[in-house]
Amino acid sequence: MGDDNRLGAARLLLWALAGALAVRQAAVVLRVPPGEWLSGLHLPGSLPGSLYDTGQFAGTPFAGLVLKPLVGFAAPSLEVAWTCVTLLFVAAIGLLAARALADPVPRRTALLAAPVLTALMMVSLPVREAASPGQTAVLPVLLVLLAVFRVPGDRPAGLLAGLAAALQPGLLLFAPMLWLTGRRPAARTAAVTFAAATALSWAAMPRDSWTYWVERLAGTGLGGAPDSLANQSLHGALLRLGLTGPAEILLYAALASAVVWVGLRRAVRYARDGQLLLAVAITGCTAVAVSPTGWRYQLLWVLLAVAGKVGRRAADRPVWPVAVVLAMTLPSAVLLPNLAALAPVRDNVLLLTALAAACAVPFQPRSSPYWREPVPTDYGRPAAARWARVPLLPFWRRVLSRPNLLLELLLIRVGYSLYSHIRAAAPTSRSVAEGNGSRIHGIERALGLDIEHAVNHAVVNTPWVEAFFNFYYTSFHFVVPLTILAVLYWRRPGDYRWARASLGLATVLALAGFWLYPLAPPRLMPGLGFIDTVHGPQDLANPSYGAMTAISNQYAAMPSLHFGWSLWCGIVIVVLAPKGWQKLLGALHPLITVCAIVATANHWVLDAVGGAVVVAAGFGLVYTLSGPRGLQVKLPVQRAAAGAQEEPAVRDAAARVPS
Repeated sequence: MGDDNRLGAARLLLWALAGALAVRQAAVVLRVPPGEWLSGLHLPGSLPGSLYDTGQFAGTPFAGLVLKPLVGFAAPSLEVAWTCVTLLFVAAIGLLAARALADPVPRRTALLAAPVLTALMMVSLPVREAASPGQTAVLPVLLVLLAVFRVPGDRPAGLLAGLAAALQPGLLLFAPMLWLTGRRPAARTAAVTFAAATALSWAAMPRDSWTYWVERLAGTGLGGAPDSLANQSLHGALLRLGLTGPAEILLYAALASAVVWVGLRRAVRYARDGQLLLAVAITGCTAVAVSPTGWRYQLLWVLLAVAGKVGRRAADRPVWPVAVVLAMTLPSAVLLPNLAALAPVRDNVLLLTALAAACAVPFQPRSSPYWREPVPTDYGRPAAARWARVPLLPFWRRVLSRPNLLLELLLIRVGYSLYSHIRAAAPTSRSVAEGNGSRIHGIERALGLDIEHAVNHAVVNTPWVEAFFNFYYTSFHFVVPLTILAVLYWRRPGDYRWARASLGLATVLALAGFWLYPLAPPRLMPGLGFIDTVHGPQDLANPSYGAMTAISNQYAAMPSLHFGWSLWCGIVIVVLAPKGWQKLLGALHPLITVCAIVATANHWVLDAVGGAVVVAAGFGLVYTLSGPRGLQVKLPVQRAAAGAQEEPAVRDAAARVPS
């Protein structure tokens, strides 16, 4: 009874969250003035006008035939009705998809899947764009789900699938999917409905139909340039890579044919395996990817692909859902750094995710022994040593096996990107920052710690020392922590999680310091005579240094993460390194770093103290949540018999336990 009550409360809270996100999305759309909202439809108010004169309307002639009367008859309240209906459609998709999950479905999943999926769709890029004026991308998804899962009889189902294809031609791919899965009457009805709707639009709007189907080749270039980032199709990706002309058309046709072949085969295989929702998602991803224009707001199918299970280990199961959610909710610049070499991937994140779902991701079949029972995760025994009044969190158990590399890279990249954005958004009031700088300087004078000016000028007068500290300040801040994490991941995965968690918590605490206490570093304090050895002379009326200003808050100085991260590196190396010279190098790193931040006038001495405090708090929180680092490992395989072989994960875990 208690579990049911908790599940009911969790379900209610999740639906409340989904409702709040829907209200937020509606508020964003309805904030547009009514006149501008209606102009966003890009439709003339009367039927004789051309749909495509402005080049902004990207729908089919049939969609225009349905929408144009609404502009005239429902104009006073169209924006409210359109937005509300679109968001209700999203909720309906969440309910349908949750009920279509492949059996067996655990009770927790069955109760929570619908609100979780609805909330994720509300914040996804497709829904955020589809809720804008004139977009009909949500309705075709709902029509297809109704056709496949809810409507009794093949002919009504085929009618709905055909109407979806009339609104979005690529979805005609569902006709062969229905045919190959044994629903041939539905497939025939879908094809006939699509043909009839298209013929009706030709009869009513021959000029627009000619423009869309012949001059624009199924809408290519309508609603935006075909090589724009919004066109997440194979054709758009090839154009962004610089390919044009007949060669690009031939390559696009060949790639699209291959994707259709592979995608349909996989969809049919999973449909016959009883994973019909996954089959529908794969078909939808394939349809959008191979369309001449596959806009971002049409890729809601990718979120439905989280219904598939990937990986044999329980630790690997979250990788695919997490990757999909991140790709569908975050800008590509958050997922990948702004490097020219990564531009082809960064510009096509949604397309690559759709192609992965359609053609590459090895979803588990229901016949697999890992479908219900994946290989369990190895956990350490609960630690006895902990603070009596601070119990360990039940979900924060020490994992001994190596985490999934792709998931780690995704979370590290997204975590650092969010850290950078939050740091950059912290308060930057010059007067407040300089006032706090004066207070810090005064406290240091009172304590006899105001050595920054003397050290700074001594270093400036010794060129080789200045060059050394400048290089150290700019070069090792990221390299050393990432190297330590990489070595721990490969050689000591149990300690990797301990170290990574402490670093992450220390960084989160530092963000609070940046927001609560903006602080001018010595180099940006007027009248004190500090010399910025790294960035050169500063214009204190505009304290910045070139391109770095766009990504770095100049007053995010307390606490110093330059020193904090180096101290974390030193502690981890001293604790874990097996040799004395390695421990010595680890201890020297924070000492050299604190000299560098003071010598280059980038931090006060007390900034380093603040960095030490957040690092100590990070390690303390990890201890509080999961116990001490050294855990006892219970070996499930005894060595009683000579030559007995332990499981690799257990053997590695035993080797990591300090004697």
